[in-house]
Amino acid sequence: METKLIDHLFRHHSGKMVSVLTRIFGLKYLNIIEDAVQDTFIKASLSWRNKQPENPEAWLIKAAKNRVIDIFRKLKTEQNYLPNINQGTDSIAINDLFLDTEIEDAQLRMIFTACHPKLDPRDRISFALKTVSGFNIKEIASALLTKDETVKKRLFRARKAIQNSDIKFKIPQGKSLKIRLESVMEVLYLIFNEGFHSNKKEKLVRKELCGEAIRLTQMLLKNKLTRTPDVYALCALMCFHASRLETKTNSANELLDLKTQDRSKWYFPLIKLGNTMMNKAVEYSEFSCYHYEAAIAAEHLRVSRFEDTNWEKIHYWYQCLNIIQPSPIHVLTMAVVCMQKKDYDLAKNHLRNIKPKDFEQRAYLFYATKSDYYANINEINKAIKYIDLALDTVTNTLEKQYLTKKRIGLLNKTW
Repeated sequence: METKLIDHLFRHHSGKMVSVLTRIFGLKYLNIIEDAVQDTFIKASLSWRNKQPENPEAWLIKAAKNRVIDIFRKLKTEQNYLPNINQGTDSIAINDLFLDTEIEDAQLRMIFTACHPKLDPRDRISFALKTVSGFNIKEIASALLTKDETVKKRLFRARKAIQNSDIKFKIPQGKSLKIRLESVMEVLYLIFNEGFHSNKKEKLVRKELCGEAIRLTQMLLKNKLTRTPDVYALCALMCFHASRLETKTNSANELLDLKTQDRSKWYFPLIKLGNTMMNKAVEYSEFSCYHYEAAIAAEHLRVSRFEDTNWEKIHYWYQCLNIIQPSPIHVLTMAVVCMQKKDYDLAKNHLRNIKPKDFEQRAYLFYATKSDYYANINEINKAIKYIDLALDTVTNTLEKQYLTKKRIGLLNKTW
């Protein structure tokens, strides 16, 4: 069994396994359950070398369940808290929990548990990314633009809060649902973004993460309690972005920006689905950040040529977005948009309002944008200075190659 396939299965099934097993054994034993699931995938990587089972997911869930029971037996505490899952009504109930609809219900419960108000807001996101979608420490740090050690502390605090609080493994009701749903959507969008623009050194796009985020978002839409205009807008946004995944790199695995992407290769069924989601999202007059981001993405998709992009409208949508959700990345993007419409004074004003430290691991985005600004006003030496700073801080190989090409172009202008 190739490591690549094991990674694929882990990304798609670890969250399901942790969720279902938590529903069976309880949040109190989450650490043991997560260790058991991890052990199961290690076991799979060894036992599947010669032959893959007919139903890998069923094999993994059964193996994880057995592994948890083994651990409990070794602790000699099984009789105190384990249901008798081998016989009688308990056995029937446990088996029912592995039906597709029940797995989805367990995952929804886990998502909302991870976003519980008794957890610190910063800790919720890290914990959800780890528990629901199997992110490792470095991936969470990348997605949240923070340090590995910070993520470790957040995960520790989250688990401690769950152990010390009487948190129920369920979907909230009433007013608390809306508040918790906002945190859930933020987590799902972070999962999507790590796939759409990965910080993995050798890989820019991770389609499996984008697919997982869309699947989880659609799972929210299946439940009448979580089917809201904001969730529809988030789903539309993901569909719009995902439609361009195949064109983000070329056959030589080089990064392509919007200007150089082959728009005929954009995946139109996803654009169509995004439009359907967006129509549902705007049935009410109150708009969220996801509505505005989806509107921006739609503006790029509606034109067949980069030159026909309506930059004025995109800048307006970004202004609306930054009012309800102030963020350095929005200000940076507004500077980029202003350069596209050749309003360099306004671009400069936007850049004055942000600093490299605002972007932590992605400070290279700030430096690259500053380089573009100076190139546009024909201050090439300053442009080279900032592209060098970008190259010093970027980690992704494809982005480094992209920035290196830009640097070569700048050097040619000095000759």
